[in-house]
Amino acid sequence: MLLRNVLILMALVLFSGCGEPRLPSPFHASEVGKKYAGADFKLTDHNGTPRTLADFRGKVVALFFGYVHCPDVCPTTMADLRQAMETLGTDADRVQVLFVTVDPERDDRELLAQYVPAFHASFLGLYGDAPATAQAARVFDVMYQKQPSQSGYNMDHSAGTFLIDVKGKVRLLAPYGQSAEWLTQDIRLLLALGKS
Repeated sequence: MLLRNVLILMALVLFSGCGEPRLPSPFHASEVGKKYAGADFKLTDHNGTPRTLADFRGKVVALFFGYVHCPDVCPTTMADLRQAMETLGTDADRVQVLFVTVDPERDDRELLAQYVPAFHASFLGLYGDAPATAQAARVFDVMYQKQPSQSGYNMDHSAGTFLIDVKGKVRLLAPYGQSAEWLTQDIRLLLALGKS
């Protein structure tokens, strides 16, 4: 009986090795597979230009949902993205950072035009009315909700940065707090893959 069980176990181990080998991911951020296939938005940038994801084909896009009055997550993420852009050097010309507000009630075009480029001149702030904001957030599985505070309200929201390849495919989701160094490495890898 023991010999039979050992033989069965050995056979299972051998057969389990016959599948496709899985290599570790070369990325630091999480690969999202086909989860966001066809993901897009229809919003307006802080210059008043209507935008969709297709406008940025040929560039790696870093897409972050947040709001101007955010006390911690948003400015930290934007600072990390600025640091990544500075580290990229001339490769930064092939990268577009997009900040999508989840607080269209307060974050109008003028406010976004002051806030977003303050981190980096190339960054774009995107906004829409409440339905357009909800649609964009839904497509990217971003949750947000108004929370009353002593000074009015804050917005609880999902934190993470989507990295989209040069063909417009959502490839990665970098968690809040991922280092600027790792963001830079992931962006460089997406840029290299775009050349092949």
